[in-house]
Amino acid sequence: MPHHDLVVLGAGTGNALIDDRFSHLDVAFVAEGPFGGTCLNAGCIPSKMLAVTAEVADAVREAGRHNVRATLDGVSWPAVQERVFGRLDAVARDGEKSRRAADSVTVYRGRARFTGERELLVETEDGTSSVTADRFVVAAGGRPAVPPVVADSGLPYETSDTVMRLDEVPERLVVLGGGYIAAELAHVFHSAGASVTLVEKQDRLLAEQDESIASAFTDIVRRVHDLRLGRELVRMEGRPGELRLTLDDGSVIEADTLLVAVGRTPNSDRLDLDRAGITCDDDGLIEVDAQLRTSADGVWALGDITPGPPLKHVANREGEVVAHNLLHPDAPRSMSYDVVPAAVFASPEIAQVGLTEQDAREQGREYVTGSRRYEDVAYGWALEETRGFCKVLADRASGRLLGAHVLGPQAATLIQPLVLAMTFGLTAREVAERPLWIHPALTEVVENALREVDAAKSK
Repeated sequence: MPHHDLVVLGAGTGNALIDDRFSHLDVAFVAEGPFGGTCLNAGCIPSKMLAVTAEVADAVREAGRHNVRATLDGVSWPAVQERVFGRLDAVARDGEKSRRAADSVTVYRGRARFTGERELLVETEDGTSSVTADRFVVAAGGRPAVPPVVADSGLPYETSDTVMRLDEVPERLVVLGGGYIAAELAHVFHSAGASVTLVEKQDRLLAEQDESIASAFTDIVRRVHDLRLGRELVRMEGRPGELRLTLDDGSVIEADTLLVAVGRTPNSDRLDLDRAGITCDDDGLIEVDAQLRTSADGVWALGDITPGPPLKHVANREGEVVAHNLLHPDAPRSMSYDVVPAAVFASPEIAQVGLTEQDAREQGREYVTGSRRYEDVAYGWALEETRGFCKVLADRASGRLLGAHVLGPQAATLIQPLVLAMTFGLTAREVAERPLWIHPALTEVVENALREVDAAKSK
């Protein structure tokens, strides 16, 4: 039975946390999927490469707004696929190859499950291997959730793990779900030429966003896609390429492809964690303390299999914390989720950090808001942008920022000054007045929203 100093389950962020500092240890990786995990192979990176492609196509279509005469001949989907996945698949292969070449590293390819305390059984194509270690890191991630009505239909469907690798763009794509994955992939495929229908059980898309953002985004997308809001899929019939989807109001949608984007589920149910003494919450997420230790001695966990926000930049920080704690057990670090930004790379782009206005109300906070539209600043004029805005929430008494939300071009970049302000506990006045803000730059929409917050606080 092979024994290692450290075993890492997962080759996404789990792979990234092991660097030269661990060269004195015998380390093993257990990976079922390709190296790089979801982010590299089926998530953050390919979806954003496709989102930028969609933006370019849309820019050509909308060039007339800037008095530019241009026409779009189409999107070469096979060439886009080769550019995106030809690059990313090579990175995944090289990542695994470099690990296998290291003297102190072992790679086990296959599905693993715990058989005891710090003991695994790994099922590979060549058989099974029992593996033990002094310490474990569980970074086994998650997978797309698929509702029974789809899974039990016997008909083909796509998820975010598969849809970006389709050989051709569907003519009629139905997207089940209204969250960020649904919004981003609907944008990608619409821009590539698909007719898109979104089916969402909530009354608005991106319902977890600030109410102003969700309402504005839904109104914008309604002009582009067929929206079926407040509806659920109750029956799936037909045959491959000719699907009939019946909703709970009796309406029927015909499509050649269904994309299921209703959320993700942790892979904890595949690991027999109870045999290792690792406890999970009611959602199947591994319970960890502030130092990311599990209930089992010598076992840490991170990423989408834990209760923290399921975001790659969060997992990266968790990886840094776990790596430090593995190397410096006498001086451990803790993970903080106090200020976690996120972005949706749809059309329009969205970014957020901190509380939504509905959060603030539910918590009974005394707060003020400020907002400014892109069209109120000079660079917004240059963009001919009439939809975008920045909204900021601050504590009424102290002026400290509670949350911020941006909808429009460059949202994921524009939010960052507000992330820094919240991280360092600055007030709206301090952020607006102490630094110089470039004119004319799009950041002025943030500056002016902050000034409006401060003016509201003074009333």
